[in-house]
Amino acid sequence: MTDENDIGDALSLLADSGEPVSIYPAGATNVVMARIKSVDPKNPYFVLELNEGEFLPPGDATFVAWLRSSKLQFKLSSDTWPALPEQPTLLNLEFPLKCQVLNRRASTRLETPLGVYYMASFVLNGKPYELQLYDFSAGGVGMRAAPRDAVGLHVGRKLQRVRLELGPETVMIADLEVRLSRTFRSFLLGEQVQIGCQFANLSPAMEEELKRLLDKLNAGKRYG
Repeated sequence: MTDENDIGDALSLLADSGEPVSIYPAGATNVVMARIKSVDPKNPYFVLELNEGEFLPPGDATFVAWLRSSKLQFKLSSDTWPALPEQPTLLNLEFPLKCQVLNRRASTRLETPLGVYYMASFVLNGKPYELQLYDFSAGGVGMRAAPRDAVGLHVGRKLQRVRLELGPETVMIADLEVRLSRTFRSFLLGEQVQIGCQFANLSPAMEEELKRLLDKLNAGKRYG
């Protein structure tokens, strides 16, 4: 992808979806986490918001994010990453000259239907949790909650025997591992935490049940 308008559209989609951006600085072993906050509607610039406590060292860096069902990757370089005045976590960056669109997701992700509350319930260290699901796939689920309701759900945390309500009269019990945790601001709900989890130890029967449910919802999206 080399057309400036196409790149701008892709970055705008990432800004709208709030998908996390993983940044791999050249020569470094750590991954810097961020998201695209906004895209200039007229000029080839976008604002990147680093996660709290993150720092992007000078030099070359590779940026990777999921765009719908594909992986988007591009490279940028700077001796001094340009931050907005008095806002060191907000970087004003020029569009990359090209973006690579890589392999598709291993599993299709579906957003939960509007007006229907899909929930995840579990107990962690003796504390009960109940979070709303906003999407799920054969690989995992996405949850969101107010910050006070997401305390302790750090990346790498393993959640056992999570009760997943995936539609009317459909309940699964599964183990999950937290793979993403980030804060964002919702226009209606205020500050929220997005938590992405991967399924762990799914039995063949559970995998088949999840596939059946995804196929059913996909059919509903096509014909509903």
